[in-house]
Amino acid sequence: MKLTFGFLTFLVLAGSILCVSRLPADAPLKEALFYDKLDRGQVQCKLCPRQCTIAQGGRGFCATRENQGGKLYTLSYAKLVSLNDLDPIEKKPLFHFFPNTLTFSLATAGCNLRCKFCQNWEISQKTPEEVDYTYITPEELIKEAKASGRPSIAYTYTEPTIFYEFVLETAKLARAQGIKNVMHSNGFINEEPLRQLSKYLDAANIDLKGFSEDYYAKLSSGSLEPVLRSLKILKQEGVHLEVTNLVLSGYNDDEATIRKMCLWIKDNLGADTPLHFSRFYPMYKMVSLNPTPVEVLEKARNIALESGLKYVYIGNVAGNAAENTFCPKCKKIVIERHGYMVSEISLVDGKCKFCGEKIAGVWR
Repeated sequence: MKLTFGFLTFLVLAGSILCVSRLPADAPLKEALFYDKLDRGQVQCKLCPRQCTIAQGGRGFCATRENQGGKLYTLSYAKLVSLNDLDPIEKKPLFHFFPNTLTFSLATAGCNLRCKFCQNWEISQKTPEEVDYTYITPEELIKEAKASGRPSIAYTYTEPTIFYEFVLETAKLARAQGIKNVMHSNGFINEEPLRQLSKYLDAANIDLKGFSEDYYAKLSSGSLEPVLRSLKILKQEGVHLEVTNLVLSGYNDDEATIRKMCLWIKDNLGADTPLHFSRFYPMYKMVSLNPTPVEVLEKARNIALESGLKYVYIGNVAGNAAENTFCPKCKKIVIERHGYMVSEISLVDGKCKFCGEKIAGVWR
C-alpha cells in the first residue's frame, strides 16, 4: 500500500512506513554543531563521548560526519530513511506518556554504537549513501506532522544523536506548534548537546543496555558511564524518562547486576521511573543466541520491584501480565495493554480511579 504526504510517497509494510524518494536525492550539506577546529585542517567532534578527531576527507566513528575542507558536516541531515505516522507511543516504549496515542516517528541512517544485537541494523549500521532516503526539511516535516494530527514526534528507530541537528531544529518548530517531542536513544551523547536538546524534549526512553563497562565494550563498542550521566541529565532537565533494558541470557541477566542496576535507577532517577525489561530475539550478529526465557524476565522484574521500583514492565512477550500498569498502592490494573494496544485506562486526573493513588506520568 502507498500513502502520500504532500509531495512525499511512502510504502507501508508490516505496520511501518518506508520512504520512497520522488525527489532528487541530492541535498545541501549542513555544517555540524559541536566540533572544534584543530591544526592541519583536522576537526574534533564534540557531539558524543568518542570525540573523534577527523582528518580532512575523513569521517567519525558513526560515518555520518565528515571533515570537508576543515569543517565538519553532517551527512544525514534531513535524509529520512523511515517515516511513520501509525506508531503507537507504547512502541517506543513509553507507557507513562500520552498513552493510547499515535506518534509521528522518523529516522535517518547511522548510529554511534555497534550493538551486535541491534534490531534495526539494516538502517542503523549503514551510512547515509548506502540507503534510500527522502530529503525533507524540518519545516516540511512539521507541516506533515501537524496535518497528521498526531500529538507527538518521535526521533527513533536508529540513534537520534547522529542526526542531532535535524532533531534540534525540528523539535524547536514542533514545540512552537504545540507538538510534543519524544526520543528513543542509547544515551551515548555529551552533556552540552544533551542539555540543549532537553529544553525541547518532553519524553525519552533510554536503552540501558547493560550495567557494566565490560558489557558495553564487548557488545556495543561503547561505555556505560556516559549513559548513566545522560540519564541523570534528562532527569535534572525535567524530561519524562523511561528506561529499557534488553536482557540477553548469559550476558547481562545475572541477578546481582540486575539488582545493582535497579538500585541505581531508584537512587538516581527515582522509584517512579518506569523500567522495561525487553525480551531478546536472535538478531544481527547474535542469531545463534536463544530468545530470553520468560522466567528470566519475570525474575528480573521481581528483583526490580523488590528494589523499590514502582513501575516495571516486560516487553516483547505478547500477553504477559507485566505489560499492564498496576497501581503501586492497591495493585489493580490502571492501564491495560495487549501488545502495543491499550484496551482500558482507569485513571482520573492522573490518579488511580480505585484508590486515588497518584500514578507517575504525563497524561492527556
